[in-house]
Amino acid sequence: MRRAIVAAFIACCAASGRAEPVTYLFDAQHTQVQWETRHFGTSTQRGRFVSVEGSIVIDWQAGRGDVSVSIATADVSSGVPALDAMLRGAGFLASDRFPAAYFVARQLRFEGDRLQEVRGEFTLRGVSQPLSLRATRFACRLDAGLRRDVCGGDFEGRILRSDFGSTYGLPFVGDEVRLLVAVEAVRQP
Repeated sequence: MRRAIVAAFIACCAASGRAEPVTYLFDAQHTQVQWETRHFGTSTQRGRFVSVEGSIVIDWQAGRGDVSVSIATADVSSGVPALDAMLRGAGFLASDRFPAAYFVARQLRFEGDRLQEVRGEFTLRGVSQPLSLRATRFACRLDAGLRRDVCGGDFEGRILRSDFGSTYGLPFVGDEVRLLVAVEAVRQP
């Protein structure tokens, strides 16, 4: 019963606030970009980018929106300091030359009110390529503490690092990189 009341309240609040485009800013404490790639054909090497900023503008009625994300490449963290230094270097992220990676999207695919996919352009090492992020989960809720809507979800995509000029260690270090993006964004007044 309590779930039904909470769900009805959220649906009512969300519907009333969806008459025009709405801007949401990423909550840095609940947003992260993780990556994984094969390591010498045996295991999977994993890590994350610590500093991720961005915003989402959604026009719920029209079923469209914009996404803008900036990722600080020097803040890569694999849990192994020596590997992090290598990843920041010229053979991988080239963080000195390219301190940020960007994702900009203007194609959001919805099924009803549920966001299914975000299609855009990913820029890494100064090279831009198409990228599609599939939503594995997406929902909005009223945050009682903030007294504002929060939307978020989990997204997954794949890139080939060689498409961005990162060929160091191929084929021993995998070319395909799986991106796992967890986002929570707070509606702006």
